[in-house]
Amino acid sequence: MEQQPTAAPAAEPSPKARIKQAYLEYVLRKGTPPASVYKLTRKLGLPEQEFYRVYANFDAIDRELWADFGREARATAEREPVWAQYGSREKLLSFYYTLLEILKRNRSYALQALRRSLHRMPGLTSRVLDDFRQEFEVFVDEILRDGRRTEEVASRPLVQEQYPRAFWQQLLFVLGYFAKDDTVDFERTDAAVEKAVTLSFDLIGRNSFDSALDFVRFLVQK
Repeated sequence: MEQQPTAAPAAEPSPKARIKQAYLEYVLRKGTPPASVYKLTRKLGLPEQEFYRVYANFDAIDRELWADFGREARATAEREPVWAQYGSREKLLSFYYTLLEILKRNRSYALQALRRSLHRMPGLTSRVLDDFRQEFEVFVDEILRDGRRTEEVASRPLVQEQYPRAFWQQLLFVLGYFAKDDTVDFERTDAAVEKAVTLSFDLIGRNSFDSALDFVRFLVQK
């Protein structure tokens, strides 16, 4: 009788993956990071130095988790069949709404992390969002460049380099709103996203300011 091949055993998660998962589970259970690296690694049966091979501290795990949220939101939004037909405004809206769905799935951790950050640094960007911020600003710069090519976004050389930072402040507003929203399924946050994006693209799109500037240029040239 022919012997059937046996399935290969599942690969053991790496120490980094185990540390990351154990940290996340601890925060979900306790609502706060572990008291020390030693206590976390001891529960995992790992030497403490194994932690420092992959992370500098607990904030580094938070930075990676938030960067993961942003990467997943962008990748998921870009897989939509209509993504290529979207303008810059629709692409940003799609990213925001996808990100919010990811945060809703991870709401306990996301809300705890945001509230901890807001408590420690009210009104400021917490360092745990640094990696997320850098990748978000690159993403926004890309879609706004596309918007300038299609003239959805007005070309304003003196100020347009600051747009990615301005949109990061918009995203911080959205995250702060999400952290404080107590409506069912965060309905008010969804509404706030739409209004914030609509206003921002009304401001960076071609408007009366650009018409006035063109008229001034015309008069100067004459």
